Amino acid sequence: MKEDKTFDLDGKVAVITGSSKGIGLSIAKLLGVYGAKVVISSRKATAIQEVVHRLSNENVEAIPVAANTGKPEDLENLVSQTISHFGGIDIVVNNAATNPVFGPLEEADHLAYEKIMDVNLKGPLELSKLCLPSMKSRGGGSVINISSVEGLSPGHGLGMYSISKAALIMLTKVMANEWAGYNIRSNVICPGLIKTKFSEALTGNEQIMKQAMARIPMKRAGEADEMAGLALFLASEASSYCTGSVFVADGGYGV
Repeated sequence: MKEDKTFDLDGKVAVITGSSKGIGLSIAKLLGVYGAKVVISSRKATAIQEVVHRLSNENVEAIPVAANTGKPEDLENLVSQTISHFGGIDIVVNNAATNPVFGPLEEADHLAYEKIMDVNLKGPLELSKLCLPSMKSRGGGSVINISSVEGLSPGHGLGMYSISKAALIMLTKVMANEWAGYNIRSNVICPGLIKTKFSEALTGNEQIMKQAMARIPMKRAGEADEMAGLALFLASEASSYCTGSVFVADGGYGV
């Protein structure tokens, strides 16, 4: 039987932000299993070093590079270390996000706004721009942005977060439009309610979960691993004609 290379990532280098846990870690692991060399990145050096150690035991080639995606100098270091170690970049997954406020817009101060936008929007833009020259020199690449269903329809108390994630969706489309000529694809994944540490404030609240289950046809929250398959599809040649697309994985929440 002929071997199918559709999802093969051998020789590819993937940078995944916010990959010490949750959705980012699940994506990093699956891309590595399919042959990519992965760069594990988050703010805490100890956490990413532990992840790299675990992945090495599963024959995934990975390096840790600590970075706060809200700081341009950290992103520059992330890209330079990746290129120095692996020789280039083919895939960037902008997964890191923050949401320090929960409540109505009138209660959100400018510092919260700046932090959310720096990490959730400016970070993905700047990192993608920094990766662009390497991807161009290697004949193309794939940018995968992790937004949210909250970027499609605002959730209660998540207004500031929703604004940033909606902007990330548009950023994805702009990059798709401008970078297609370089054979660089840009797509966005919008997860629904996923059981991660990031969403504990929601999944740990009985009342919120009861309300959510009433709106989710599949009657459950998703798992981080259930987002990784979409990222593999978008990182590989399986999605070679997809760019500027919005992929929703929410258990039917938006139906």
